[in-house]
Amino acid sequence: MAFDRPQVPPDEKAPVGAAPVPFVVTIDGVGHVPAFSDERVLVSLERAQSLGRLPELRIKLPVGCRRGGCGICRARVLKGNYRSEAMSQEHVSREDRDLGIVLCCSIFALSDITLRLEPAPKARPRTVVAADS
Repeated sequence: MAFDRPQVPPDEKAPVGAAPVPFVVTIDGVGHVPAFSDERVLVSLERAQSLGRLPELRIKLPVGCRRGGCGICRARVLKGNYRSEAMSQEHVSREDRDLGIVLCCSIFALSDITLRLEPAPKARPRTVVAADS
């Protein structure tokens, strides 16, 4: 499936004291919600769901740590620009980021964006090394 690869400005932030800019976050196949440039995308999605504005979303939005560490709020950005904060590489690898995978708790819209909720990857096998006796 082809998609517009999102542009990810490295540290683009609004000037201090600037008014938040309104954008639209669209969940592919579900609906759209208002968002602001100074709030995490997850916050705008939670607000919309709590107000009943995402009736087609048949699941409760996945929410965990809200700090980029648990990976439960994974999504693929299909269109649009955003700024991101740190995300655990255990949950979003460099390859994932190249494919537009993000954590909704760690991104801020810089334009209207379209995303698709993505399931968390299956646990990666870990190598267990026996301690020397």
